[in-house]
Amino acid sequence: MNVGVRVLLLLFLFFSSTYTAFSLYEDQVGLMDWHQQYIGKVKHAVFHTQKAARKRVVVSTEENVVASLDLRHGEIFWRHVLGPNDVIDEIDIALGKYVITLSSGGSVLRAWNLPDGQMVWESALLGSKSSKPLLLIPTNLKVERDNVIFVYGNGFIHAVASIDGEVIWKKELASEGVDVKQLIYPHGSDTIYAVGSLGLSRVDVYQLNVKSGELLNYNNIFPAGFSGDLSFVRDDTAVALDSTGTILVSIRFQNGEISFHQTHISELIQGFSGATVILASKIPGMFSLEINRSIIFIKVINEGKMKVVDKLGHASAVSESLPLSDGRQAFSLVQHNDDKILLNVKLADDWASNLLEETIRMDHQRGLVHKVFINSYVRTDRSNGFRVLIVMEDHSLLLLQQGEIVWSREDGLASVVDVTASELPLEKDGVSVAKVEHNLFEWLQGHLLKLKGTLMIATPDDVAAILKMRLQSSEKSKLTRDRNGFRKLIIVLTRAGKLFALHTGDGRIVWSLLLNSLRKSDICENPRGISLHKWQDPHHHALDENPSVLVVGRCGHSSDSAGVLSIVDTYTGEERSNMGPTHSIAHIIPLPFTDSLEQRLHLLLDANRHTHLYPRTAEALGIFQRELGNVYWYSAETDNGILRGHAVKKNCVLEVADDFCFDTKDVWSIVLPSESEKIAATATRSLNEVVHTQTKVTADQEVMYKYISKNLLFLATVAPKAVGPVGSVTLDESSLVVYLIDTVTGRILHRMTHHGSQGPVHAVFSENWVVYHYFNLRAHRYEMSVIEIYDQARADNKDMLKLVFGTHNLTSPITAYSRPEVFTKSQSYFFTHSVKTIAVTSTAKGITSKQILLGTIGDQVLALDKRFLDPRRTLNPTAAEKEEGIIPLTDSLPVIPQSYVTHALKVEGVKGIVTVPTKLESTTLVFSYGIDLFFTRLAPSRTYDSLTEDFSYALLLITIVALLAAIFVTWIWSEKKELQEKWR
Repeated sequence: MNVGVRVLLLLFLFFSSTYTAFSLYEDQVGLMDWHQQYIGKVKHAVFHTQKAARKRVVVSTEENVVASLDLRHGEIFWRHVLGPNDVIDEIDIALGKYVITLSSGGSVLRAWNLPDGQMVWESALLGSKSSKPLLLIPTNLKVERDNVIFVYGNGFIHAVASIDGEVIWKKELASEGVDVKQLIYPHGSDTIYAVGSLGLSRVDVYQLNVKSGELLNYNNIFPAGFSGDLSFVRDDTAVALDSTGTILVSIRFQNGEISFHQTHISELIQGFSGATVILASKIPGMFSLEINRSIIFIKVINEGKMKVVDKLGHASAVSESLPLSDGRQAFSLVQHNDDKILLNVKLADDWASNLLEETIRMDHQRGLVHKVFINSYVRTDRSNGFRVLIVMEDHSLLLLQQGEIVWSREDGLASVVDVTASELPLEKDGVSVAKVEHNLFEWLQGHLLKLKGTLMIATPDDVAAILKMRLQSSEKSKLTRDRNGFRKLIIVLTRAGKLFALHTGDGRIVWSLLLNSLRKSDICENPRGISLHKWQDPHHHALDENPSVLVVGRCGHSSDSAGVLSIVDTYTGEERSNMGPTHSIAHIIPLPFTDSLEQRLHLLLDANRHTHLYPRTAEALGIFQRELGNVYWYSAETDNGILRGHAVKKNCVLEVADDFCFDTKDVWSIVLPSESEKIAATATRSLNEVVHTQTKVTADQEVMYKYISKNLLFLATVAPKAVGPVGSVTLDESSLVVYLIDTVTGRILHRMTHHGSQGPVHAVFSENWVVYHYFNLRAHRYEMSVIEIYDQARADNKDMLKLVFGTHNLTSPITAYSRPEVFTKSQSYFFTHSVKTIAVTSTAKGITSKQILLGTIGDQVLALDKRFLDPRRTLNPTAAEKEEGIIPLTDSLPVIPQSYVTHALKVEGVKGIVTVPTKLESTTLVFSYGIDLFFTRLAPSRTYDSLTEDFSYALLLITIVALLAAIFVTWIWSEKKELQEKWR
């Protein structure tokens, strides 16, 4: 029997030792998280297609990204994200090995190594006034053995050495208010020309020596007056409209002399009428006019005379000219035709010629073509072939070659405006969305690989095979709900006005929709999306009704612009209805009421202080009128330092009667002292947050009642001089004041001042506590503080006698108008990181402990346990407090490397973090977005209510079978041994 016991113990120790690790191994990355990299909407592109190097295109984007992309697959070779205020003005390639970028309005010039993207040098080009930045890189122009780069910015022209970025010379040209529009360098000359204008009345030409910057000649002319910028059709010729908008003026610069020629538009275009806009010239010797939604191409011939070449519809785009090997210039013209685009490559000096003519089918959800970039290559028959890079209306990037789309990138996802989550459809009986079939050999092979991985004897190829097998066999990518609620749709709205539905399993795009209401039109010139809201989230009618979201947008940047609304089905991506342009939309209030169709009621506030009820149905109106007295909200006037509380008063009095419009009234107001306080940040509780318990039991068995109210507002103000970045204010001039305010009555429940502190302030409000982050000038460090608020009025409820005799106040109604007896606990801690955004985890029942999610300055997401931000932490906690889980007090919050949710990855330009609860109480879904996207699952208290997905049920079954076999064998051995002993 001793032998059997030993065998059982050995087997138990062997199999139990395989389940002791809780870390994330390399082969587990990608099972519960995914990471997607983007660059944003491309605005400049330069091709580099030398035979000896990788074929690539270098781009700069509206998200201030400079990147090198593989021309074969569209993948990112390297990428750099500049600061939010470091806008990229121009890019080019110098010496065939440096990428030159000009940014910050011509103030910063950088050189990046083309193969790997390492920065070679950086030069700061300071000046006296802001001006249009210009970059000119001549070929083979050397000054003192250095190739020269010419830059105009901030009123100065700089000659910069391309090897080390040293400024060789600089010359101020804007001393008299002249705005330089173009730098011209004739090849092989010792002179560079700078052409500019003074207002709308004078044209100036500066002639400078390229080696010394000496002013050689200066000339100007006073035309009759012109409107808009100069459009340069050649180095020596520019075109502009006169002040009346009916005459085209061609201006010619030759040997420092200026001459001009006027041509009436009516002479070129019969029946000319309407507003005229001259577009930037991209084709040598030619420019274009936009008149009445049409584009007219006009060629400038000898001595400034003009000739109409062609007239096209509004939906067209033209590339810049491309020099060919035979000295000719080619350009690309793209036109739309329903769901197709017509691609033509023409010669600049022969409009009728077509070097290439192709028709390509295009997804209409991408919209119109906004930009075109062309590149050529030599075919095997020595003829010219062309590849075209196009930027679409939805900010996507596509490469076209030989009549096909070679690759595409959904770079609109780099500019996410708002995010919400939606459930997937229920899986119907007898229907399986994804079926995985394995034969017996594959099943055995898979479990053999898993066993090798468990025993840590797997080779790298085996590890890759295990990862591939897990991804293939996993059910996380099915398009139906799972029992744990892990599979969902993440609905994102982008700056381009496009909706994407991303699957939480693998991040793939399930559907996308370019909203017509958020596209530029005659009635909506500058549309932009504002926010997403859940419109219909059916529970009782889950099999009959699909969930939907409300998309809110404006036709301009100001709050008094006309608003647009769209309702989109989250299962199919179809637009159910849209409205607009309608009344302005200054604020959106989701109400906690739903109608019989489970549509959520919303109040939309306009700039005239009217509220509009949606959905506009009789049932919704009846529900709202019954609850009208319980609807309150607040508004913060940041510039004036005024906080106001509002309520609904009565129906609007308008020229046209509208039963769904209501007037508002001011309930209360708080005026902050403008000389000492300026609003820096506000935070409120999430409307759908679930609180598990209203009490907190301390270590000495004392019961504290949480003051839980969805009407609480956290307000942070700073001294007016401390609004700027860190270091812009002295210690005595800085202060941070925080408030807890009831938004129904305007009563200030708590006020605290942090002397010597300043913003930026980031805060998150959850349950009865708020955590906020700021900078402490006294300690020269960042700080995080926590405030917890408790209800003192209910402290007597723990008296058993009052409970027996019924004199307690547990059943007494709670109203915001009764003065609450509250007390607070607060504590501050040093923190090592600057923070861009802050959020908190949320779970289905609110039982699981909370984690604070911080988007750090390093573009990573850090999960910080809320226990570290407990205001009751002390230096020497008692045994009971330790048992409660209180951590000993330290002056700094720890940053544990394993607490980085993003591991070693970065979410470049992180802007927001969204948490979504699952059906499993222990787990929450985390989605962070910026230029990149990242998704993962978090279990703040570990997965105490489930087994992990990679739990090996096969190995457990083998263990049980082995134990049963060992028991059976040892039982036979013991029986034989007992029988032998009896025969003795």
